[in-house]
Amino acid sequence: MLLTYVDESFTARVYWIGALLVPDAAAMRLSEALDQVVVDAVKTYGVPVDVELHGYDIFHGRKGWRGIPPRARIAVYKAAMSTIGAEKEVAIILRGVKRAQLAMRYAHPRPAHEVVLSHVLERVDGCAASREEYALVIADEVHDQAAHRADLTRYRVSGTGGYRSRKLTRIVDTLHFAPSHASRLVQAVDLVTFLFQRLELPGADVRAGAVNEQLWALVEPRRYHSWCWDPMATQS
Repeated sequence: MLLTYVDESFTARVYWIGALLVPDAAAMRLSEALDQVVVDAVKTYGVPVDVELHGYDIFHGRKGWRGIPPRARIAVYKAAMSTIGAEKEVAIILRGVKRAQLAMRYAHPRPAHEVVLSHVLERVDGCAASREEYALVIADEVHDQAAHRADLTRYRVSGTGGYRSRKLTRIVDTLHFAPSHASRLVQAVDLVTFLFQRLELPGADVRAGAVNEQLWALVEPRRYHSWCWDPMATQS
């Protein structure tokens, strides 16, 4: 079983959703290793014991990371990404959509989250099939959870729609939603998705961009698929 953790990260320009696929045998090991990253940060930098590993908060010194120097926050992010990248059977999927182009192409566009989640689930299903596995999807809490569960049911019966519609046969049960504070692996996919979103920002500071690239290199070997859809361009 592939435990699949899902979270979003977005700007006004692009809406991204990431998925972190973790074999069940590795899930506890990875969760405990990320717990240790926090334990070390508590001892070394004095962050609260209940601090969460959230990309936005770590990068911008918010919430439990307030007052922690940038170098220290980058070191914690690096430790977490190293931990994720060290799990060789982990797979990362990232899908995005250009929001303005979505609104331009359709008179009544589906919400960006709904569009991108369907694309992510297609790729999760394909990845699970390629491994002859099944996937259980656990997402960070969002609005309209019942609607997303209903969408998954429809995707199983009639496919995801669009130009590469796929009937989802490898995603078991329903979509499960968990608060990030209760799941270190929901936090892990948050770290991954937020960082990838930063890589795609135009005109980013050169020094910040170099740091982002160094951090991303730690998990790059685990990238299974990534793509940002431009609804006004040729399909891919």
